[in-house]
Amino acid sequence: MFLVDVSPSMGKTRRVRLPGARSGGLDPMKMTNLEWSLQFVMLKIQEMIYNGRKTDQCGVILFGSEGTFYHPANYTENIINKKNGGYENVLEFIPIAQPNAGTLAKLATLQPSETIGDPIDALIVGIETQHQYLSSKKTWTRKVVLLTDGENPIEIEDWEAIVKKMNLLDISLTIIGIDFDDDELPFHEEGKTKFKRANESFYHTFVEKLQNGVVGNCNFALRELARPDIKQTKSTLMGNVLRIGDVDVCPEEAVEIVVKASKCTAVTRPKSWKKFAKRESAEGQHDMRVNEDEEAKAIYAQLRMRTEYYIDQEGEMDDNASMDGDQDDDSGTKSKTIEKVEKEQLVRGFKYGSSYAPCPDGQFPRLPTRKGIEICGFFPEKRFRREYAMSEVTYVWADPVQPLQQVALSAVVQAMYEKGAFAIARWIARDGADPKMGVLVPTMFEKVDCLLWVQVCRLFYAYTTPESLSIAKMPFADDVRNFAFPSLDMLINKKGEIIATHPYLPTEDQMDAMERFVDAMDLMEAGEKDDEGNRTPWFDTRLSYNPSIHRVKQAQFHAAVVPDLNTHPLPPTHPELTKYFDPPRRVLKRAHDAIDECKRVFKVKEVPRKVVRVRKDGHVRARDDDDDTILLDKFPQHKQAQTQAQAASQVLATTQHTGHDRQTHVKDKKINVDDSETESETEDEEELLLDKTPAMLPTPGPDQDTESGSGLAPGRIIGSTYPLEDFKQNIAQGDVVTKAVEDLGVVIKEVLLRPFASRRTEEMLQCMQELRKVTLEEDEIDAWNAFLRDLRDACVNEQPGNKEFWTQVQELGRDISLISQPEAAKLGGKSDVSELEAARFV
Repeated sequence: MFLVDVSPSMGKTRRVRLPGARSGGLDPMKMTNLEWSLQFVMLKIQEMIYNGRKTDQCGVILFGSEGTFYHPANYTENIINKKNGGYENVLEFIPIAQPNAGTLAKLATLQPSETIGDPIDALIVGIETQHQYLSSKKTWTRKVVLLTDGENPIEIEDWEAIVKKMNLLDISLTIIGIDFDDDELPFHEEGKTKFKRANESFYHTFVEKLQNGVVGNCNFALRELARPDIKQTKSTLMGNVLRIGDVDVCPEEAVEIVVKASKCTAVTRPKSWKKFAKRESAEGQHDMRVNEDEEAKAIYAQLRMRTEYYIDQEGEMDDNASMDGDQDDDSGTKSKTIEKVEKEQLVRGFKYGSSYAPCPDGQFPRLPTRKGIEICGFFPEKRFRREYAMSEVTYVWADPVQPLQQVALSAVVQAMYEKGAFAIARWIARDGADPKMGVLVPTMFEKVDCLLWVQVCRLFYAYTTPESLSIAKMPFADDVRNFAFPSLDMLINKKGEIIATHPYLPTEDQMDAMERFVDAMDLMEAGEKDDEGNRTPWFDTRLSYNPSIHRVKQAQFHAAVVPDLNTHPLPPTHPELTKYFDPPRRVLKRAHDAIDECKRVFKVKEVPRKVVRVRKDGHVRARDDDDDTILLDKFPQHKQAQTQAQAASQVLATTQHTGHDRQTHVKDKKINVDDSETESETEDEEELLLDKTPAMLPTPGPDQDTESGSGLAPGRIIGSTYPLEDFKQNIAQGDVVTKAVEDLGVVIKEVLLRPFASRRTEEMLQCMQELRKVTLEEDEIDAWNAFLRDLRDACVNEQPGNKEFWTQVQELGRDISLISQPEAAKLGGKSDVSELEAARFV
């Protein structure tokens, strides 16, 4: 309930400093105290409209109202006056309801009256009106906001009874006073009248007796409303069931726990914009509406999205036939026609690879799922990578009214916590809903234990035995991308030699300078000092706000409150929103010497913009996105090296297709780049550009597996021509181990199942020995065991298979078999294979 003072004293004008529309400075604006204080009411109501919750409702009551403006027939209209009389000049201006744009428009029409009103009368009417409306809504939060300048006499008789009533109903009271004294601003009004001094003192005494009340200054309140805030909502508890085991097949070994789920975090996005246009009349003219001042104003209507479907067809037509579509320039008869079709004629389809799978019913049959959270397995916490999380976080609590369920869930949480384990779970919100795969994380608060749920990438499993379940890998290959790139501190020329000294390799002085520069930018002790005099971290994620959300919100709110954006432009951004835009001065000063040293050691200089030279064929070069001034070393021609590398790669690809050996030196062939914008490279740079690493080679076709190509299929880093060499080079990089292991296993299987695979038996055995060694050292044991089982099935049980090769594997014996738990434990790894099973496998 907003109780607004519209007494004559509220018509007193004041100069409010607002951003200037032209000069950009702060120009004082004239407005009444009523207009100024109403900004607080309108901003609070806008917050309700912005959130869009049906339980956010409000009402507005005026005190000091008169009949000449608001209600000519009755200027005293409230529920107490209707029943018992009295409480004059108190008007229920806006009844309690969910606010909308009309609420703001009605508030904007308010003007000071010529009648004095009593705020205590308005407070009693507001309490009674609110209580009557919420008689059946016992759990609603009740708030009252009173806005006044405190310049008029008030009746303070029996105010203790009002305090008792408000405490009984648990009503919070906020009194917004115009020019009230405030030590936090700080502000103290000079020449205060005796009425205002007495009223202000009474308001503080009144609020002190309340369980929840505050008196504030209007200027301070408006400033706090502009501060970015995080919307905190109380999430509704949704019932569900946590299952461990199969309750249908083995009910005596399964567990069901009744749980409740609620949101822990929620994504917030800026409000979407809507498009409006002038409404067209039936005659095609803009519809105009004339107001009382006979000023024509256009009526705008929101634009709605409309979709039309067309088919782009190509067909054969005779030479003399008329064509509405585009005709080819040649003398042929092909043409294009555009045909409009209705939505009913179309069949919905889903993309599957490069084709579409039609679905006439609009969706494929749904899985017959059952509501619940089913735990599929457990895995060590250290194996979960943070980037796997893809969704918001949800709490999973035990049912608050069932103690036995609370004990059961607490036992599961504590066991997982002590073992350092996470759980993979299948979440189904309701019967028939699509399942979601995610991770349950044990969390122990001071008084309650719960689980945190987060959805992750799609999961798949590899069943080792009917009794055990082994997680092969969490995400699919198309969910996680591993982008391999050449090493930054090691260069290999085309001869396979490691280059120790090169302008592109950092020196010791450069490494030391960069380390000092990074250390100088440390922000952990760049903040304010705490009570003990120690520096705190400068950046706090809890105080960092998203500008795209809060600034857009501020702009929308401001435009809805002010009458004209030209006279009342958008205020500057709140300092809390931009305080992390610039680094602290202490850090800049501390890093100054390190920056100068880096400039000296790296010989940094500004590279002038290169004038584009017109090519001989008259081709006009398009502007690149990175044509802006950049800082480079003494080899500034970055784009030239890139163009030269592309030209060299084309020549290298040509030699591969013409059947030359892999070690063919392309420097023997002269590259004609006279028409390009680059100059020729030196011999060292040329050798560097023609690196033999897989990342620098062009990608051959999927069917290319001859001695002239790398056999590097799309999406792989291991080729089928030199798999062992490619594997060792990628392992040396250190950050693509999982991808290299996976690709080598696939390549070995593909080679062994091709015709004439016997020619490469010895090579594939060497690849397997190297693969087993790396998986054991790099803790990729599950990947090796899964690969070996799959290879045995492919060689022995499938067609055409390769039983001869598997016989060679068996002759090697235990050294190439599955990795057992004792063997893995020596290097700190884990395996689900016993030593006996590993010995019997081959």
